[in-house]
Amino acid sequence: MNSPKEVIEIVSVLAQNKGAYKIRKTLILAFLAGAYIAFGGLLAIVVGGGSPELAASNPGITKFLFGAMFPVGLILVVVVGAELFTGNNAYFVPNVLSKKQSINAVLKNWGLVYIGNFIGAVFVAFFITHLTHLVSDAPFSESVRNVAMTKTSHTFLVTFLKGIGANWLVCLAVWQGMAAKDTVGKIFGIWLPVMAFVTLGFEHSIANMYFIPLAIFEGAPITWMHFFESNLIPATLGNIVGGVIFVGMPYGYLFGKKN
Repeated sequence: MNSPKEVIEIVSVLAQNKGAYKIRKTLILAFLAGAYIAFGGLLAIVVGGGSPELAASNPGITKFLFGAMFPVGLILVVVVGAELFTGNNAYFVPNVLSKKQSINAVLKNWGLVYIGNFIGAVFVAFFITHLTHLVSDAPFSESVRNVAMTKTSHTFLVTFLKGIGANWLVCLAVWQGMAAKDTVGKIFGIWLPVMAFVTLGFEHSIANMYFIPLAIFEGAPITWMHFFESNLIPATLGNIVGGVIFVGMPYGYLFGKKN
């Protein structure tokens, strides 16, 4: 197992490599990450959302099932390799603190990856899920609708705070994945925090790029503008705070020093 200081060293090298990617490579890897997260979302809907009787009698269990399925997306991102906006919120911070990378390099990566993640997630929502009618029938259709309606019903502040919680745990999952030295350890280290954030109902901007557009495609009474204003913007801002302030900065400060 890698120590916290060794993890920071790994993070530093990865961030420098990510910052050196050409635009085309960054966008392709970001598209793949958005798609991987979407696949995790689809699996969660089919397993967790396909049990209405269980949800009525024991909603905690169905939330757990939903959360237990979702981590496959981040596992693919870390193990196979892809560019995920929320993980990158923390990746670059230690190097910024040590002045190995500039803020401009970070913002460039974030912008490109965010766009690529959106395209990948919406692609899976429309072409792989909607056009194949995988969730068009009950009880899956109700699950898709309920998830999206719930996510777009909160105030800006509530969604922002839930966004902080989500990416705090997501970035810790990434950190644990890098602490492990074998594939099984990486999978388990990633699974636990991601399962927790989904089960708890926190807001992950990239996941929501799949869940809410899918509901729109399936006929839910949600407009794209409402999606952006009520969920995506506050969730994204919360994710940035969660990754930067609660993971990247403290661990970069505590373990990024040479002494």
